[in-house]
Amino acid sequence: MAAKNLKVAIVHDWLTNQGGGERVVWALHQAYPDAPIYTSVYDAEALPQFKDADVRTSFLQHWPLAKRKHQLYPILRTMAFESFDFSGYDVVISSCSAESKGVITKPETAHVCYLHTPTRYYWSDYAKYRNATGFGLLSPLVRLVMPGLVRKMRLWDFAAAQRVDHFIANSQYVQQRITKYYRRDSEVINPPIELDRFELGRQTRSGFVVVSRLIPYKRVDLAVQACTKLGLPLTVIGGGSELSKLEDMAGPTIRFVGRLDDEGVAQQLARAEAFLFTAEEDFGLTPLEAMACGTPVIAYGKGGATETVVEGTTGTFFKEQTVDSLAQALKNFNPDDYDSVKIRKHAAGYDESVFIKKIKNFVNQQVKN
Repeated sequence: MAAKNLKVAIVHDWLTNQGGGERVVWALHQAYPDAPIYTSVYDAEALPQFKDADVRTSFLQHWPLAKRKHQLYPILRTMAFESFDFSGYDVVISSCSAESKGVITKPETAHVCYLHTPTRYYWSDYAKYRNATGFGLLSPLVRLVMPGLVRKMRLWDFAAAQRVDHFIANSQYVQQRITKYYRRDSEVINPPIELDRFELGRQTRSGFVVVSRLIPYKRVDLAVQACTKLGLPLTVIGGGSELSKLEDMAGPTIRFVGRLDDEGVAQQLARAEAFLFTAEEDFGLTPLEAMACGTPVIAYGKGGATETVVEGTTGTFFKEQTVDSLAQALKNFNPDDYDSVKIRKHAAGYDESVFIKKIKNFVNQQVKN
């Protein structure tokens, strides 16, 4: 079948909040605008960009708390994705960090999985999730049942990964984990940014900036404490369960501005001397968005950031995920060492147009084979 006539379906774990995975789904939608998007639950208010897309939800859409606490329904999510009928499609592209890779396709349908990470709460980050308190009053119950549940879900998750015909990893870091946990090969295609949304920053810049969900593993506390310790101005963009804790530890140079729209984020990135990236991420799009503004990045030297930040050219690293290590990097940082034009040029290699071309080439090649 000619590539241009392919009948494609897109699948995503859930569409309930803005994030890197949702940006990938949006780019896939741009690549295949006629493809329906299958998902477990969908919050149209949280993701207005999909208002004209053909979004098809599962039976979970009408379950209590499913939109806000979809984590409560792991077994039902497996059932939801296995219940979708993909008869008649040539290609199914799943965008997955949880259960969407478990869709069942017929032999004549190619299943390409764009994997953001092997499911964290079953594998690499199980211990962190087991001790989490994000379920409020239900947290003790979650901790009680989680070990037994995870043992069973790991078996399902591994089996689901074997249903995939072709894996795409979003970074080399994730590629290694696909090999480790799923025993599968993969090709790396990095997630996209929309370069045109960002403009080269001002010549005069001031202070540092963080853009993040304020949740424990993002380690925004490191940025807050390091900048407080050194008396450096820091703007924190985002919201989440850690907000009050971060506010309590913040000194007078720290400013919390909450969640901003895309334009507001771009403006703050363009004004900053540097963007601080404190998490160990699978890839991390926000550092690239900062680079699109010509803003250098100070990043924790582990995870996906090591694949996008070029030491001495687009930013620098701190070696340990500690306040002292970040503080030392801040002391050593000199914005005059960086060329904003070169930084933006580096970010241009991750534009959405580049991603779409790579995805289409990959899909077309697999269909030919």
